[in-house]
Order: sequence, then structure tokens, then C-alpha cells
Amino acid sequence: MQLHLSTWLEVERYLEQSNGIILPIGSTEQHSPIGLIGTDAICAEAIARGVGESTHAIVAPTINVGMALHHTAFPGSMSLRPSTMILMIRDYVTCLARPLAGNSKRSGFRKFFFINGHGGNVATMKAAFSETYAHLADLGIEGSDRVHCQVSNWYMCGSVYRLAKELYGDQEGSHATPSEVALTQYIYPESIKQAPLSEDVAKGHPIYGAIDFRRRYPDGRMGSNPALATPEHGKQFYELAVKEISSAYLEFLNAE
Repeated sequence: MQLHLSTWLEVERYLEQSNGIILPIGSTEQHSPIGLIGTDAICAEAIARGVGESTHAIVAPTINVGMALHHTAFPGSMSLRPSTMILMIRDYVTCLARPLAGNSKRSGFRKFFFINGHGGNVATMKAAFSETYAHLADLGIEGSDRVHCQVSNWYMCGSVYRLAKELYGDQEGSHATPSEVALTQYIYPESIKQAPLSEDVAKGHPIYGAIDFRRRYPDGRMGSNPALATPEHGKQFYELAVKEISSAYLEFLNAE
């Protein structure tokens, strides 16, 4: 069930059965000469929809732009500042957590499960959760103490991580990875890209500002070889991630 393809009456009925919602979040940033700029959002959205179908959960619209300031020296990359992203997540959760108007006995959503596709989002998201809890308490929203947020990074699933290491070894790298590129190839086979990649790829450098990042990682890769990706690998990653994250969502939903 997708929130943006539902009516408010359908959402109200859903809330009679569940107070959980899945929110895919990614980024719009360069992913090497052959990786799609929307990779992180594409992966998070596809997996979120799969988890939603598996668990009968409602899935919110994808947050496509994340915290990727260090990628913005590459054309097409977009980013929110951490402060902007914190406010955005706070406002999303606040709207969805409000009690239903005209029905004082029925609360809004209480369990917010973010499926994330971008490592650069994590620190800001955790800060946003803390800001959100305090904001809800300040507003005096009834039941705000029972609002819980959790983030699940699909690329960190144990089963996904093991398969990536098995298929790619050290060439998995940490950005523009063959695993995430493979997943986009499975989702959008018509958009598979080809471009020459140098054998040498930078890795291990600290991350500072955007200009420094491009100087250290000139083609956008961080120790990765996305040319190893295939749509068949992507299907495997998708199925593993949906299975593992579905279990994690249900555990989170049923926890006190």
C-alpha cells in the first residue's frame, strides 16, 4: 500500500489495524561514470515497496534528496544541508503522528521505519529523530512518548553484505559499489550504462568538502568496481534485503 496512491479514508482504515509506516530515503548524487545519480533513492524505494508488500505496511513517498554535500562538485548531484534535513524529517513525522481530527480515540502513526540507501544520511537522521521526539513533546501531542523512529540501511543487511563480499571481494568498495549498481540494473534494465573505468581507483581518504572529495576521488568511485554489477546480482540483493528487512520491520512494529 503506497501512501500517495491511497485516499485519506484508506489511510484511516489502515490506522485501525496498524500504526506503522515505512519511509524510503536515499540521495541524488553521482555514482561513478556508470552508476545512476538516483541510485540511493532507487534502491531504497524498491526495497521499501517490497517490504511493504511482504508485511502489508503502508509506504510513504520516497525522500529522494539526502545529505550529500561532499558529492556536489559533480554535475547533477543535489543535497540538503543537515539542518534542512533534520527539519524535513521532523515535519514529516509530526504530520503523520498527529491524532486524527474528529476521532479523539484514534492516534496517528507511531512507528516510523526508515529504509535508507545512503550512508551520508545516517548521522543526520539520528539527530533528526532526537529533535523530533523533543518537538513532539513540546507540542504536547498525546501519545508522543510512544512515537519511535528506526533506520534500516539495506546495504548493511547481513545477507546482503555477505553476498557482496562473495561476489566482489575487495572490489565492492564503499561508494558506487557493484551491489547497489546491480540493484539499479535489476530495477531499471533499460537504463544500464557503460563507460570506461580506470584500473586504479582511489580509496581510504577522509571525507571533507565537495572540491576536496572530487580531487581525492576524481571519477566518483571509492574503492569500488561497479563494472562487475549485473541485473542477476541485483535480483539476489533485492530478494535478500526485502526478506531481512521485512523481519526487522515486524520486530520493530511489535516492540514496546
